[in-house]
Amino acid sequence: QVQLVESGGGLVQAGGSLRLACAASGGTFSSYTVGWFRQAPGKERESVAHIMWSGGATYYSDFVKGRFTISRDNAKNTAYLRMNSLKPEDTAVYSCGTARSWGEAVRGNFDTWGQGTQVTVSS
Repeated sequence: QVQLVESGGGLVQAGGSLRLACAASGGTFSSYTVGWFRQAPGKERESVAHIMWSGGATYYSDFVKGRFTISRDNAKNTAYLRMNSLKPEDTAVYSCGTARSWGEAVRGNFDTWGQGTQVTVSS
């Protein structure tokens, strides 16, 4: 089974940028859809972006469209989330997860998760 480790979080001023990485080990990372999610204190986890195993399809939540970019490098077993024009409301723990197919991802069926990385955006 694939294991995921996120990195790249930190403290950044509003308007700044960060790039998160989701490194996978074990399993067949290249066959999975990868999703980025976030959870702010006192709020439920919400979907940020998904990317198909081939990179051929992506999905973005409305609140990040035009600011965030999801990508992956299957040769490195790593997915990325480039975050530009960050806002204080983007502050959250960001986690990545894998789904067995795009259809499962659309249904919200992610079955493997990393531990998350904290992103804090100051105003």
